[in-house]
Amino acid sequence: MTHGLVAGATPRLRLTSPPTFWRCEPDWSWHSPPLPDHLLWCVLDGVGRLTVGDHEFELLPGACAVFAPGDAPIATHDPRRRLLVFGVHFEVTGAQVVLPNRGCLVRDSALLAALARRSEAGHRRGDPLGRRQSLLCLEQILLLLWDEWTHPAPGPVDAALAELTHAVRQDPSRRWSVAELAGRAGLSRAQFTRRFITHTGLSPARFMIQARIDRAQQLLTETTMSVGQVAGALGYPDVAYFSRQFTRQTGHSPRHARSAGAHGHPTGDG
Repeated sequence: MTHGLVAGATPRLRLTSPPTFWRCEPDWSWHSPPLPDHLLWCVLDGVGRLTVGDHEFELLPGACAVFAPGDAPIATHDPRRRLLVFGVHFEVTGAQVVLPNRGCLVRDSALLAALARRSEAGHRRGDPLGRRQSLLCLEQILLLLWDEWTHPAPGPVDAALAELTHAVRQDPSRRWSVAELAGRAGLSRAQFTRRFITHTGLSPARFMIQARIDRAQQLLTETTMSVGQVAGALGYPDVAYFSRQFTRQTGHSPRHARSAGAHGHPTGDG
């Protein structure tokens, strides 16, 4: 079985069937003849087994596969936990299909289900915008699967570090401490610092400074807050210290950032 995304020239996708949901009947089983086109197949509920050639996969919520032309899938399910499947046939032109030879389990099943619903609803609506949305949702699901295939699920420590770095960037004005972050990651302070540097390329302290300065630059270029107000909002009681740290991080002063923002030329992505 061939799985994955497309490589080479820019691909063009064309739906060859309406995006469809179905709850498999209790006595359902699937012995497909060789497929004439590609088929995206996503399990949203239930449990079962899928076989294609020499490959066998467990089916559970989030399990997905992209079947290639010529594949002949075989599937069964537990009638007490019937499969709910989203599927759509499609063709690819303008690129060679190059996909890992395995299925995958999507970690963000809520996103998968939302994209599937949008794809089905847009196509069913039938107007040009709806059909375009349906196709874009298919492309997004394929990108989601490619990301799952090429970036395996992180270990528990890396997952915790990703969550913590997201939390710091989301709320940089909070007075985060290394001890608190290490505790949330379930590591000693020394272990946490080593793993954090490997994960981000920065020490925890430098990362927190960078997050504050990034937010400061955004506020200076996109709001009318004064330099003093921005410094206070981000926890700097000393405006002069804030200005020095901002200049070291960005190469220009807060007032320069404010001036550039006022003229519609932000100096960074914040």
